[in-house]
Amino acid sequence: MNREITLTINGEKATLSVPPHRTLLELIRGELHLTGTKLGCGIGECGACTVIMNGEPVNSCLVLAAEADGAEIWTIESEAQGDTLSDLQQAFVDFGATQCGFCTPGMIMSARALLERNPSPTREEIAEAIAGNLCRCTGYEPIIEAIDAVARERRSGGYKPRTPALKPGEYVGSGTPRVDAFEKVAGSAIYVHDMVLPGMLYARIKTSPYAAARIKAIHTEKAAAMPGVKVILTGKDLPPVKVGLYLQDKDILVREVVRFQGEPVVAVAAETEDIARAACDAIEVEYEPLEPVMDVEKAFEERERLVHPDLGSYSYMKGVFFPQPGTNIAHHQKIRKGNIDDGFAHADVVTEYEFWNPPVQHVAMETHTSIVQAKPEGKVDIISSAQSPYAVRNLFAHAFGIPHANIRVRVPYVGGGFGGKAGIHLEPLLYCLSKAAKGRPVKLTCTREEEFNTMPSRQGLKSVVKTGVTRDGKIVALKVRYLWDAGAYADYGVNIGRAAAYSGAGPYHIPNCWIDSFVVYTNKVFGTAYRGFGHLEVLWAIERNMDLVAKQLGMDPFEFRMKNVLRVGDTTITGEKITHHHGRPDKCLEIVAREIGWENRHQQPKQVAPNKLRGFGLALLHKAPAMPTFTSCSAIIKFNEDGSVNVLVSGVDYGQGTYTALAQIAADELKIPIEKVRISWDCDTDYTPYDWQTVASRFTVMGGNAVIQAARDCLNQMKNIASQVLRVPPDQLECADEKVYFRGNPDMAIPYRQLAIGYVYPNGNAIGGPVIGHGRYIAVGLTNLDPETGQGLPALDWTYGAHAAEIEVDIETGEIEVLRLISAFDAGKVINEQQCKSQIVGGVVQGLGSAMSEKFIFNEHGQFRNATFTDYKIPTARDIPREMKSFLVETPDAQGPYGARGIAEHPMVSIPSVIGNAIADATGVEMFEFPFLPETVYLALKRAGVTPKPTAGVTA
Repeated sequence: MNREITLTINGEKATLSVPPHRTLLELIRGELHLTGTKLGCGIGECGACTVIMNGEPVNSCLVLAAEADGAEIWTIESEAQGDTLSDLQQAFVDFGATQCGFCTPGMIMSARALLERNPSPTREEIAEAIAGNLCRCTGYEPIIEAIDAVARERRSGGYKPRTPALKPGEYVGSGTPRVDAFEKVAGSAIYVHDMVLPGMLYARIKTSPYAAARIKAIHTEKAAAMPGVKVILTGKDLPPVKVGLYLQDKDILVREVVRFQGEPVVAVAAETEDIARAACDAIEVEYEPLEPVMDVEKAFEERERLVHPDLGSYSYMKGVFFPQPGTNIAHHQKIRKGNIDDGFAHADVVTEYEFWNPPVQHVAMETHTSIVQAKPEGKVDIISSAQSPYAVRNLFAHAFGIPHANIRVRVPYVGGGFGGKAGIHLEPLLYCLSKAAKGRPVKLTCTREEEFNTMPSRQGLKSVVKTGVTRDGKIVALKVRYLWDAGAYADYGVNIGRAAAYSGAGPYHIPNCWIDSFVVYTNKVFGTAYRGFGHLEVLWAIERNMDLVAKQLGMDPFEFRMKNVLRVGDTTITGEKITHHHGRPDKCLEIVAREIGWENRHQQPKQVAPNKLRGFGLALLHKAPAMPTFTSCSAIIKFNEDGSVNVLVSGVDYGQGTYTALAQIAADELKIPIEKVRISWDCDTDYTPYDWQTVASRFTVMGGNAVIQAARDCLNQMKNIASQVLRVPPDQLECADEKVYFRGNPDMAIPYRQLAIGYVYPNGNAIGGPVIGHGRYIAVGLTNLDPETGQGLPALDWTYGAHAAEIEVDIETGEIEVLRLISAFDAGKVINEQQCKSQIVGGVVQGLGSAMSEKFIFNEHGQFRNATFTDYKIPTARDIPREMKSFLVETPDAQGPYGARGIAEHPMVSIPSVIGNAIADATGVEMFEFPFLPETVYLALKRAGVTPKPTAGVTA
């Protein structure tokens, strides 16, 4: 029975009738339509739903609406006054403390509550206050800085905004604030999570409890009889469609055999989500359990228990990927350079080591969610929290045989992606449900548990690295075998195996190289793209191996790397010649070594307390965009009547800040204030121009070039019109200060606004017309890799970087504290310094999650054991290093806009490596797998006999 409650929300009284199970979060978002408060987990672990109730921050997902009777509640919508942000919101903008923005409202409410009860918090108290608010993007440091600045400046007259005073020509290279920051800090940014369409049904899925099983029967009668249930679908109700990016191996719903625990078996669409959930609970599925293939090494060797017995019948991208029917191998990538046997024959020292890292989750704060409507005349509307609208459209069109023009894909704000929302996921199933529901739109929002159990993850990797070196420290041979634990389906995994192979030796000159990269099916949740695209995993092995080999030689790890790092004139393992435009890995390494105090590290005592040891680590990294040779994108710039512009692109900014970079480029090229540049946030395949995919850190590079071309097209159009009016040749006209003028007489000028939609003479005659600029860019000079040798040109550009770390290990508990972490990257040309450094901090902390705590745990039956934030821990504000510094090198790239390269993915790469190297330096114990959980480190120390030792002058 419903209960009537009265509460005061954002200063206004509201009386509502609520059912007993309704949560305060559901009330706020549903009945009150205040969508700034977000649902991130539903169990009070992420803080996205934080509101202030009776003066205290609460997780509104854990509060029943009935418990709020008589309460005073404040949500993010109360923070700004009209168009004027609060000081906290403004500080979040100024310090770059928002990226995807999904966690931002809850974070600001926690900060507000802190400052109301403690106006003078320390940084430690700030970190403690927001520790219950998870953020996957920012790395917390800019959030802490923003809150700290507000607290300090409130005590001395009030917070002073930091908005830089810039004019056209100064935007590129500056710290221009994010163009989307206002909407995100105000809670007004609309995500698919927030959308409700007229007549919309809600979907839920019933998943398999088994990692491998044959479906014997599905009983849906009870569910079908429930009021409000509109559609129930099983795999046999659907067309025999296979979906996949590069290898089509996945059914929309399981048809006969389940391949991982959590795989969707039945789908329901109903009038409410509660009804759909109850219907799924009422459905009974009979299974015949099968023995799962869980170990990647065994799966690699297996010829009887095949995850995909029909692999030979699947469609795939021929000439690029090489599945092996009759095995569990979805792809085999080879790299062969020089003569490996000859290389080892000339080596003075040969080493071989084995490394492992487990699968992990992306943990974007917004879970996967989509709305699909099957429309008349074979048309389809898709709204999705996807990274790549045109990729969704293309894959959808191929799966169902629908013309591309009949499919409309829209992507609004996206609450983080990190690769997990690339490709196609929920959309085909929702289309089938909508079609069965006679065209009603159907929405499915994954729970956090489904995000772990059902949506794709990062693959695990087993690496075996054999190295031949001379006594003076030159690598002469490298032989590597990578076994990728792909899980049940190929998805992006096969391309990760490919990219990892051509990057698989690290940023070093290797004259003789032999790499086999195998992507192997197992009965686990399937892998996909994840920030770094396999490079964190590969560089874990390579950079640990560099330290281990250096140790065998008795050589300093810095010196060993510098002897072998790629330099101008060297060739990569695929035969690409390094030029002056490639970047400077050596300079990045020199910077971090200098800043961490590498040369003098041994002058400091390792033992700083009886139970604590300190150590230092170094690691290099590199990465190129992993993409087809024909990758392209486009941009359109439309001038408006007042001389402002709209920039239309279809690459998705899901937190990385690319739209801000493109706005800076457009403003500088067009010579207009950035306030007059609007990037259309909703990507829409009906209106915004083509872009391949928003992956591979290539959007600023390729999209930036397209925007430059579109802007110059606009200027040329206006010059051609102005030349007729001023009777001056176009090549003697210049553009500045929002006008076109004659170079010899700046007083002869026409404002953009008079040219934007056509120039009108005093007598009414008109010339020109709307100014619309077009730009495009396609990767140039790339080639497919030779299937037998891997030789070719796979890389649009290479981004190099390095990390250095100082850590402290508690040998009594195995706990590790990262004291300092220094990073340097060759960005080519810095487009936005604040955004670059924000990406570095966020990527470093995300990498620390992989290094220190994150891993999937399966039992012996292949069942996932830690699919919630209770058991799967990502870093909080309490877990970041005491000090993080970042440095940017600028070696202009030949193809990037003004020489720029992407650096969004790269900061995460080699973080486990640098921590592993520092552990070895501190303790003498070598780690060959991560994460470095306290119990893992403690047991390794115990096995090695590392115990507390009293030291003169050192106390605990």
